[in-house]
Amino acid sequence: MRGRNRLLKWLTLCLMLLIAGLLVTAYRLHKNADALWQIVSEQCVPGMRHQGNPAPCQQVNLTQGYVTLKDIHGPLQYLLIPTAKIAGMESPALLQPATPDFFAAAWQQRSLLAQRWGRPVNDRALSLAVNAQYGRTQNQLHIHISCLRPDVRQQLDDEALRLSERWQHITLRQHHYLVRTLSAAQLAQQSTFMRLASEVPGARGEMGRYGMALAALPDGRLVLLALQRNWLRLNPGAAEMLQDHTCRLLSP
Repeated sequence: MRGRNRLLKWLTLCLMLLIAGLLVTAYRLHKNADALWQIVSEQCVPGMRHQGNPAPCQQVNLTQGYVTLKDIHGPLQYLLIPTAKIAGMESPALLQPATPDFFAAAWQQRSLLAQRWGRPVNDRALSLAVNAQYGRTQNQLHIHISCLRPDVRQQLDDEALRLSERWQHITLRQHHYLVRTLSAAQLAQQSTFMRLASEVPGARGEMGRYGMALAALPDGRLVLLALQRNWLRLNPGAAEMLQDHTCRLLSP
């Protein structure tokens, strides 16, 4: 009887994983997975080159190889998107020294939220996120520049004293993250994609399984978070789950 119950539980888990995988696949197929790339390559970049007009993007930085685009979700969320065809976390281009440091550039562009908000926005309310290969809906790398969830903000504040430049495990929103701190100088010195690949054992060969996020700590340090896809825990690697596109932290 015990063996039958164990088998039943295993079959139930397998069925749940299959259903979850099918739902993710169906959702990705339902959406136009090339929509962002089409906007960048067919509208923003040509418009900037030929008419000096980046629309519908907010800006086109041809020197550093990225655009910024207001996302349709949330009042303040922006996306930073490469002008080169880079699918996502799994792309080998992100580990090439010549590739621009898109994560550092996205943090520099966080002032876009304050401009749209019409008043200063404290860094503690902000975050960056990029989803894993199977935790995204678009096949063009895009970094979400948005607000941090209030509950995640509180937990990071509580954990801040024990966080260091050594990778550690913490649980956020019932998912296990690897986290380490960075100074602003360290963020600018090395690409976070290359840092993850070189510092986390096994990450270089399976970068597509990771999502990443960045937030600020109360003492001014930054915290880099890496989330590994794990289907057994129904986790597709969507680091964006740490963000709140409604920006409740900015509410009175």
